[in-house]
Amino acid sequence: MRALAHGFFLLFSIITTTAADAAEPATGATAQLEDRYPERRTAFPHGITGLADVTYSAPTGFRPLTLDLYLPRPRTAARPLLIYIHGGGWMSGHARHCGAFENWPRVLADLAARGYVVASVNYRLSGEAASPAAAHDIANAVRWLRARAASYSIDKQRVGVWGASAGGQLAAIAGTACEAGGEESACVQAVAAWYGIFDFAPLVANGDATSPAMRYLGCESGVCANEKVLGASAIRHVDASDPPFLLIHGSRDRTVAPAQSTAFYDVLQAQHVKSQLIMIEGVDHSFIGNTPEATRAASLRALHATIDFFDQTLSTSTAP
Repeated sequence: MRALAHGFFLLFSIITTTAADAAEPATGATAQLEDRYPERRTAFPHGITGLADVTYSAPTGFRPLTLDLYLPRPRTAARPLLIYIHGGGWMSGHARHCGAFENWPRVLADLAARGYVVASVNYRLSGEAASPAAAHDIANAVRWLRARAASYSIDKQRVGVWGASAGGQLAAIAGTACEAGGEESACVQAVAAWYGIFDFAPLVANGDATSPAMRYLGCESGVCANEKVLGASAIRHVDASDPPFLLIHGSRDRTVAPAQSTAFYDVLQAQHVKSQLIMIEGVDHSFIGNTPEATRAASLRALHATIDFFDQTLSTSTAP
């Protein structure tokens, strides 16, 4: 019994000594609000490092906004930056999905292996804040990444944005109504938009107050001020100084009318903006076809055309 009691005493002594010797937590002079959770790193093929859930903005009264980064191996020369913007009707979605692609993070990592720094951005959804909040979030992400160009080996002069559906609308606004003021510019040098909305006037004319577009504009009453409609419509902001555009749409899109892309393309051409329109025959929204094979063919065609577009406009090497 004495031996057992002695054993408990020694164990208690070890525990209390360890606790006493442990470092006390550090404190700052003021309240500390920065997220200090350990950095989440993922190793992708070809030497690509993924950094998940990096906070780029913390707007007052809202959740912290995050992005995922895909970084090639370090090298001396700075690399062009590509920013992907997800879809979801401005009501849902996240930075790790796109259309029928089963593993979108792997797609973005493979793109980084071609010589890009790639970011995929989360933004405020329409249930959190109406337009132009999401557009401001994308502008802040561009600025935040440019401000950290040295840390991530980014070439500030070669920045492209790319979005699908609602993300296509936000990408187009970034290209046509960029915010150049501040320490870092939010203007970009190339834009790719898949099945995006570029003119809200026809959608508002339908008068459906519950539609995703009306919710995004903050017009749930069914009445939408003209400045809201014009402000979110990239087609109303086009001028000759805009960067090159690539537009891709499915000819049978029943969610976003193909006319959105054709009309926007016509305006870009009229303003002498370098632009290209690819209409993929026989596929619906998200490039969904009548068969899995048709969906795959359309998705890959759009992806390869987009990669070629950025390779040409941002002049990157395919070497890692």
